[in-house]
Amino acid sequence: MKILVTGATGYIGGRLVPLLLEAGHSVRLLVREPRKLARRQWLGVEVLRGDVLKPETLDDALRDAEVAYYLVHSLATSGENFAALDKVAATNFALAAKKAGVKRIIYLGGLGITGTDLSEHLRSRHQTGEALRCTGIPVTELRAAIIVGSGSASFLIIYDLVKKLPFMICPRWVRSKCEPISIRQVIAYLVGVLTEPRTVGETLEIGSGEILTYQELMEQCAEVMGRKLWIVTVPVLTPRFSSYWLNLVTRVPISLARPLVEGLRNDVVCVDRRIRDWIKIPAISYKEAVGLALTKMNAHDVESSWTDANTSRAGKQEVPISEPLLDERIGTCKADAEKLFSVIEQIGGETGWYHADWLWRLRASIDWLIGGVGMRRGRPDSKKLEVGDPLDFWRVEDIEKGKRLVLRAEMRLPGTARLIFNVEELGQGCRLKVVAHFWPTPFWGKLYWYSVLPLHDYIFEGLLQSLIRNAETE
Repeated sequence: MKILVTGATGYIGGRLVPLLLEAGHSVRLLVREPRKLARRQWLGVEVLRGDVLKPETLDDALRDAEVAYYLVHSLATSGENFAALDKVAATNFALAAKKAGVKRIIYLGGLGITGTDLSEHLRSRHQTGEALRCTGIPVTELRAAIIVGSGSASFLIIYDLVKKLPFMICPRWVRSKCEPISIRQVIAYLVGVLTEPRTVGETLEIGSGEILTYQELMEQCAEVMGRKLWIVTVPVLTPRFSSYWLNLVTRVPISLARPLVEGLRNDVVCVDRRIRDWIKIPAISYKEAVGLALTKMNAHDVESSWTDANTSRAGKQEVPISEPLLDERIGTCKADAEKLFSVIEQIGGETGWYHADWLWRLRASIDWLIGGVGMRRGRPDSKKLEVGDPLDFWRVEDIEKGKRLVLRAEMRLPGTARLIFNVEELGQGCRLKVVAHFWPTPFWGKLYWYSVLPLHDYIFEGLLQSLIRNAETE
């Protein structure tokens, strides 16, 4: 079939595409930033730039497509506005798909009984499905609860809690019921519905068949990890308070933790199990799914992750002014440009920031305490960076190998910050320019910039000289 996949740079899409290709389908991808796919080894895929929030960019991507997978979710990128943006995006996509003559849309949503007191996140997942159906195109909507796999935000919350806290005082929501499902089963269902005509136009619930409380999820995860876990439940911890607690303990920022935690008050269990009769896939228990995820994580073989999504809130922060505030440092290096750039490319994560690492970590800790990403995401295992890679509290916005690296800040700031490394080849050696760009909000942004300006000589000049010194001595 001729298939369009949206969300191919995300957690689910990144695992679906190779299986669609393996099945012999013709696959086209709609992505906001094609360069984020540079590390993927997908042969024969057509990649088009577009955005579901910009209807004018959708026509070319949908042209001649028979089936479209809708795997877009604004939760990690839009903060409190995620529900409204998801509805607008889905409506845009449905209208464009109708115009292009698409025969079917396949969408992955969330479990939860409609009409009950659903959390905003779960309610939004259902509303997105309704928006996709607004033009009458048959929509196959699969609804899942917690997806267990390496790189899954929901699973990583459980993993981090178990790893760091042998004893927990937990709220009552840990007794809510959940039907987890392995990422392998999710992808198998997403591929399987393509060739099962009974699934066309249906809303179907997918799960492992194993119903557990969240407490049992944590206890069984601890058992697989070979750890002991003691849990005491109390009635006083609200979901909002719990989300702050998860932000402190796990690697998931509060912007993502809060809507996920608020959804934990709802039981998310399959009631309709028709799909299990229609599409036969191997059974995977929760413990087996945890073991598979841990094997991947320990081998640093995570195919896709929640961190692939841009967790910046910069869309709200960037305020155009005539000129950004700048701090520019220049130095010369005896090593060649390629050598110096390879040192720059290793920055962050376990390598650290070469100079004043304690200050970078202090700033990250402050960000973490106020609900930002901090340094918990680290950096890719590869020494080579690509556009879209998370890098501590930065994200790679642009890279020109051997010449230029642009990092955009995803920490909480009163403005928008970029850190730019420019390397220029000289007759002998090279020149390095490190530039801090800051677009401040009118008052607080400028106050922030000038309050930290006295540290710039130490931080950025030291960083420049340390990079040069490392390149010359390696």
